[in-house]
Amino acid sequence: MKSAKADALRTRVYIDGYNLYYGCLKETAYKWLDVRRLSEEILANAPYKLDGEQIDYRFVTPTVKYFTSSILKSFASSDDSISCQAQYHNALIAHLGNEFEIIRGYFYARPARAYRWEEGKAARDCEQLEIWKLEEKQSDVALALQTYSDAIRDEVDQIVVVTNDADFEPAMQMIRRHTSTIIGLIVPVSSDSGTVNAKLERHAHWIRRHILDDEIARSQLPPIVRRHHSVIHKPFSWYPRPDLLIPIFEEAKRVRGSAGAARKWLNQPCAYLGGRIPIVMCEQDDTAGELQSYMARYAREFGSRREGRRISR
Repeated sequence: MKSAKADALRTRVYIDGYNLYYGCLKETAYKWLDVRRLSEEILANAPYKLDGEQIDYRFVTPTVKYFTSSILKSFASSDDSISCQAQYHNALIAHLGNEFEIIRGYFYARPARAYRWEEGKAARDCEQLEIWKLEEKQSDVALALQTYSDAIRDEVDQIVVVTNDADFEPAMQMIRRHTSTIIGLIVPVSSDSGTVNAKLERHAHWIRRHILDDEIARSQLPPIVRRHHSVIHKPFSWYPRPDLLIPIFEEAKRVRGSAGAARKWLNQPCAYLGGRIPIVMCEQDDTAGELQSYMARYAREFGSRREGRRISR
């Protein structure tokens, strides 16, 4: 095993995308997550030790390997779930470039029978129901193979895995048995919920037992990400208050004449609003109300000027 006193450890981060999503991001306004920045945030702000010495590390390219599967339409939680996920993945690819690699599995759904839970009864004594069984395929295997392959081929000195899935235990065992690679485990749960999977805990050299909310909040992608000649926008439904933002965007689009012009205005400081950024004002009822009042005044004044020009002609 490499000593913590040796040269900086070549380090790569491996993220179980769905484990991270369901552990820390679902039902939050922070899904637009810069996974590389989050990795830096956690490793830099909470240094880890091995044999009593602080671990010195440096990232190798790609810094992050991200394992996920595309949402199936019939199981999507909302009408825009598929497009939001695609926008997010494209934004990560565009923003992080060769620092990021996405490895995709897939979802498979099939009819199945399952025992209905009834308190005090053995499963065999409970009624069976017809259900849809949804399974994510290849992602777990890919995570295991990629970490083991990178370790056995000496691409890295340290792997940092973001998961709490017991299916990763055999890979950890193999890495410990056949390589000198250090295994760091970041458990994707908030600080007030969840525990470390005991099967993973016994094989990790060091463990971060939670991810802080403020670490996630500080690690957001820019709301507008450019890729070649195209622009990728953070989905409106991923903002804190889409119920406030979407009507304001529609009005801005009407007044400004296009969606592009409306988005540009929303994301830039406005001198008439004290330098505040309109889209940020859409996060609270009071500031959104102030913004709506300003927009109404602007629309009236703009409409009057435009009508005046029409009459003068």
